[in-house]
Amino acid sequence: MVKLAEPVFTEMGLVVDILDLSRLASEFGKSIHPCKSCVATAMPLCHWPCSCYPNYSLGQTADWMNEIYPLWVAAHGILIVTPVNWYHAPAGLKAMMDRLVCADGGNPDPSSTHGKTVDEAKALELKGWPYPCHLAGRHFGLIVRGDSVGAEGLRRSLSDWLTDMHLVSAGRLAELDGYVGYMEPYATAHQELDEDREFQQEVLNVARALGNAVRLATSGQLHDPGAGLRDPSPK
Repeated sequence: MVKLAEPVFTEMGLVVDILDLSRLASEFGKSIHPCKSCVATAMPLCHWPCSCYPNYSLGQTADWMNEIYPLWVAAHGILIVTPVNWYHAPAGLKAMMDRLVCADGGNPDPSSTHGKTVDEAKALELKGWPYPCHLAGRHFGLIVRGDSVGAEGLRRSLSDWLTDMHLVSAGRLAELDGYVGYMEPYATAHQELDEDREFQQEVLNVARALGNAVRLATSGQLHDPGAGLRDPSPK
């Protein structure tokens, strides 16, 4: 599905960076370390980008998120292509999502808390933390593929997560959930996808819708209707 979508973007003159999170399971030493939930103590304690790693005492080094954060920052559009794993996002995708919590309200100035000084972070939050949205305005598309259950729920969850971070959906045709080989054997799943021309066309529509949104936005022709509006109770 990624290979179906990629040529659409390149034909539109867009540069594509592919982040293959399955490398976590297939490449030695690849790791996204778990979120430590600093935000649960105080929002300013969660730094943007995350500063919890490396932790040499626990052997938690070579954190892949150090390379992933810049990809999100550089992107004008984000396309997430994912299967459903037990009604939820695959472990690698969820690990990245958790570590992106710092994009929504994270503290871009670790010196303001002298690292991880809890009392200073709490004082900053109570003073009136502005909850900066570091990825706001980027457009997104979604392709969620299931084989029996869960595709709708995961697509909604991903859409809610991205819009909570103030990214902007590229529209109805850019958010796809569907089933390929519904209730069929896993052994023939690839064949089912090869033969499902309608689903492939929907994938192409997602890419075109997202590509159009990015081109319009970067040329100043597409604006976020909510831009400039203040959230009275950000969290």
